[in-house]
Amino acid sequence: MPEARSITTQRTADVRTALREGIARLRGANVPSDTLAAELLLMHALGRDRTWLYSYPETLLEPTAAESYFALIARRAAGEPTQYLTGKQEFWGLEFEVNPAVLIPRPETEHVIEVALERLGARRGGSESRDGAPLRIADVGTGSGCIAVALARELPHAEIFATDISAAALEVAVRNAARHGVSDRVHFINCDLLGGFVGSGHGMPCPYGEKPGDGEARFDLIVSNPPYVARDDAGQLQREVREHEPVEALFGGPTGVEIYARLIEEAGSLLRRGGILVLELGYNSAAHVEVLLKPELGWTNVKITNDLAGIPRVIAAERA
Repeated sequence: MPEARSITTQRTADVRTALREGIARLRGANVPSDTLAAELLLMHALGRDRTWLYSYPETLLEPTAAESYFALIARRAAGEPTQYLTGKQEFWGLEFEVNPAVLIPRPETEHVIEVALERLGARRGGSESRDGAPLRIADVGTGSGCIAVALARELPHAEIFATDISAAALEVAVRNAARHGVSDRVHFINCDLLGGFVGSGHGMPCPYGEKPGDGEARFDLIVSNPPYVARDDAGQLQREVREHEPVEALFGGPTGVEIYARLIEEAGSLLRRGGILVLELGYNSAAHVEVLLKPELGWTNVKITNDLAGIPRVIAAERA
């Protein structure tokens, strides 16, 4: 690309020029949110914040910084997510490490935190179970650990067990827990869904902490953002998602709802009486999941919460 070489080798390229060129290249590649992506990548390449970029637009870029920046622009134009290029994503006001081993946390998933806290009454200061003991929480399919860490920060006396089938994802989650100072209360378990607790044979080696004993494996709250994309819909995903995010964290089966039945069954066997289940919903999955939470199956107080776009996003229920 002659045009790319011309600017990355110019010793006179300044911040304003580099940013404009980055935006133009991303826009030409039909990258969504091209301006934001160009800003984030330039901030990352220079180790500066947005305020600095716009306060010192005439600052000349070092040739190595310009080369690094336009290499990132090229990778983003080719489809790599900005978050994987910078290695970070904000969630619940906290910065999390992300890489291709984990799903990129979405703002919509913050509704899981909101519903869980509302059900627990945490915004009124409560962080104990009904018997006065510290809350015991399970986060199923933790990925980057964003839900587990956010809950640990909001509930300073809670003990949280975060599971994931991917050992590589748990390595990222462990670092995120340490980054936010909650490693002593968040325990990571390598297993499929809640298999490490229900004795279903899905448990795997547990290098990040011991699971509770059989008599202790009862939870006040179980939360999950499970895989819920239909494999049949893979072609409709953005290429950034389809080609770069981990398939085991995306696809829940041919129709996308298959995983909910097993997850709800396992959660039901592990929740205390009155325990709370909070699940993120996939597209058009609300009716299917709601059927699995009928009173005759041991569930009560079922409620669906919409996201800001009016889409059913979270379902919550209590163990009768």
